[in-house]
Amino acid sequence: MVDAAMITQCADPALKPAIVERFIAQAGSSDPLSVTIRAGDRVIVVPRPTTTEAAMELIRRHVGRHVVRVGITQVPAGLGIASPEELKSDLVDSCTNVRLGTALFGKVYRIVVKWYGSSREEAIDDAILAWRTGAFEGIGVFSAPDPGAIEPQEVSVKSDKRGEDRLDLLQEPANLAVMESDDPNAAGIRIDLRGIGVGKP
Repeated sequence: MVDAAMITQCADPALKPAIVERFIAQAGSSDPLSVTIRAGDRVIVVPRPTTTEAAMELIRRHVGRHVVRVGITQVPAGLGIASPEELKSDLVDSCTNVRLGTALFGKVYRIVVKWYGSSREEAIDDAILAWRTGAFEGIGVFSAPDPGAIEPQEVSVKSDKRGEDRLDLLQEPANLAVMESDDPNAAGIRIDLRGIGVGKP
């Protein structure tokens, strides 16, 4: 869908490439001319545009009346504009769409991370859901202020044995010092083995 070169060249550098890949794979489209139009929970079926001009005509016709998502990142069209005429055709340009979409998704992700208090695995899933719905915990994520940068070292995207992406905290667990302590009285929770063998002759 989106190769590594495009991510490097076009995506918001505040997001790790693996997060960008996951975001586009789960919430985006493989078609840069993709236009999705919703009225509430209902998807309005429209002819698939085959040219930039046809896509922009479709977008301008529906923006302001319906929720219109555009391009590879399915970025919401019409944010921060007063009239549809202000929309520019580079909205459906692949690189521009990735740049705009990842910058906006970065803000959504930071809103979710701030709510969690850390970059937990659930944050990326909830951020993608918030991107789709436009809301998180009652907050309109697209119009909400950006809470500010998060530490780039906080989160890492790795592949597990099944090849699925997951997020791991790079910070040490809070009880690591206790786990590594030589003092047995300061040890963390251990497995209770006292019940093993009870009831046997």
